[in-house]
Amino acid sequence: MKAARIYAEKDVRVEDVDVKEVGAKDVKVEVAWAGICGSDLHAYSHFVGIPTEAHPISNRQVPLTLGHEFSGTVTEVGSDVTSFKPGDRVCIEPNLRCGECTECREGNYHLCRNSNAAFIGLADDGGFAEYCVFEEQHCHRIPDNMTLEQAALVEPTAVTYRGVELANVKAGDAVLVTGAGPIGLLTVLTARAAGASKVFISDVSKERLALAESFGFVTTLNPAEDDVIGRIMEDTNGDGVDVALECAGVQPTFDTCLEAIKRTGTVCVLAIFGQNPEINAFASTIKEANIKFSLAYSNIYDRVINLIASGQVPAEKVVTNKINLDNIVEEGFELLLNDKSQSKVLVSAK
Repeated sequence: MKAARIYAEKDVRVEDVDVKEVGAKDVKVEVAWAGICGSDLHAYSHFVGIPTEAHPISNRQVPLTLGHEFSGTVTEVGSDVTSFKPGDRVCIEPNLRCGECTECREGNYHLCRNSNAAFIGLADDGGFAEYCVFEEQHCHRIPDNMTLEQAALVEPTAVTYRGVELANVKAGDAVLVTGAGPIGLLTVLTARAAGASKVFISDVSKERLALAESFGFVTTLNPAEDDVIGRIMEDTNGDGVDVALECAGVQPTFDTCLEAIKRTGTVCVLAIFGQNPEINAFASTIKEANIKFSLAYSNIYDRVINLIASGQVPAEKVVTNKINLDNIVEEGFELLLNDKSQSKVLVSAK
């Protein structure tokens, strides 16, 4: 089969590889669509997040097939698989877990101490391929009214659902999202579904703000041109937002979040920071600010599937391009790195 495998920085090759043998607890999925994530871009451009020695759970290392946001159709199941059968349409929950540590046993498998936040498609072979084989526990069946394109967006939407849930966004809240990349845009949609009545989003990219504005309910703010805090205070009667969701991962946007929240408000960080942010302790104290950090997701996939399938979270709105696997480097990774009008790119192996 064809697969996009990473060997080193800026070295991803689409090549022929053997399909993994199906074990007793495995399912084999013919991949329909796989989304390119920011983590894939970091792996491609900086070779980060990829094991160069055998990972403790997957026992894999480079070269590896990338892709952890994907959907497809089951074509084969192992002898011990009882929940799925050939023909089932599924999406994949890719986080690796040992199942034995305290965190896994308590249901917080996204915090597995032996995984270290590893995923299928980053620490094991993933979905930028014609087929993928993995354990049954990573599969979720999708309803008939959900397309396979929508199903490929469940994983990134689950990231945003977890952040919105952790931040306790509720009906009537005012919310700020910093960063209008795919995660920021999906966070806007998820916050709206949670009941947020005012949603602001800030970014320096006019193209990405235009995409957010097309949603019809978002106030877009460009810190290069707008007084972000002034506008938020004006629109919230001087109170500030109830929740600020940080999806950019840089110091200025973190500072904006802290300044934008009301007293007793919440800042929830969904982004991964390249450099550790500094926290203004005094400003946080006088607001009694709640500062939280959100990592991936656990035990929420079925809810996210239902939200997308019902149209409450129209995740497909963030898709800006669909490409073939053969062109994943030029029309996928390089395009996303150089064209800020792009948001989510879906890849097909067909």
